[in-house]
Amino acid sequence: MNQAITSADLKTILHSKRANIYYLEHCRVMQKDGRVLYLTEAEKENHYYNIPIANTTCILLATGTSITQAAMRMLASAGVLVGFCGGGGTPLLMATEIQWLCPQSEYRPTEYVQGWLSWWFNDSKRLQAAKLFQHARLDFLTHVWQKDRELKAEGFNIAHLTSSLDEQRAQISLQNSTMNLLQLEARLTKQLYKFAATQTKQMGFSRNHEGLDKANAFLNHGNYLAYGLGATTAWVLGIPHGFAVMHGKTRRGALVFDIADLIKDALVLPTAFICAKENASEQAFRQQCLQIFTKHNVLDYMFDVVKAVALKTDWTGDKDVPT
Repeated sequence: MNQAITSADLKTILHSKRANIYYLEHCRVMQKDGRVLYLTEAEKENHYYNIPIANTTCILLATGTSITQAAMRMLASAGVLVGFCGGGGTPLLMATEIQWLCPQSEYRPTEYVQGWLSWWFNDSKRLQAAKLFQHARLDFLTHVWQKDRELKAEGFNIAHLTSSLDEQRAQISLQNSTMNLLQLEARLTKQLYKFAATQTKQMGFSRNHEGLDKANAFLNHGNYLAYGLGATTAWVLGIPHGFAVMHGKTRRGALVFDIADLIKDALVLPTAFICAKENASEQAFRQQCLQIFTKHNVLDYMFDVVKAVALKTDWTGDKDVPT
């Protein structure tokens, strides 16, 4: 006889070590026999698939999905974030942001939010924190493109960008406003788009969030997978998503974007262009993204950077974050 599994019976896996992100469409998520399942309807029979919630960071519910209250209760007990989105992982309403449903827990750490708020209301320290994020972003890009053999085989060799990245690092320290940092970031990302398009022989590429070509669609999709990890990091550390350092106080979930930016250029960008060149399916691209996230310990890196910035007390330098 099947017996219900309580939350106390679940083996605890640190969020930074969890492996799974689920993107679901045209199915129903439910609780059955103490497990969370999703149900797909076929012509002659229904199919049930198990979701290993103890090893899952977040679930994206796309077109044609529904979820039961019992399933939400189990997902909350396991600390899984749930988000509703449109097709292909892009937002459903007004093309803004995924609406995250965060589990409620009074036992998350308080030291990180207290540390974050100890400096966040100081404009100069918040700008310094933004510079730390930018340096961490470049450090991760450099580390991954130096190390990853598959990316180097596709032409993504950091040696081709050394001078641009060195110039970017020098310019970060000179900026006197968040707006200038954002403009600097945008210029580098534009360079990276051009570089990726050249290496994958997709000349004429132009970044368009509404674009129907595969490169643009994959960039949108991969970015929202990264946002899921960013939202998970902020939630686990107990830092509200509104306390951003880069994307401004007017974006309710802006901290999610800040954290996701740590890894987007290094991993999502090249993967999107490579999969577009290979004419991969959306599912194949998504699987490739999740594999490369796990391969390069993306969640570990996000946690390390955010924790280091949250607990920072010496603001004389702008480069002392994990590499």
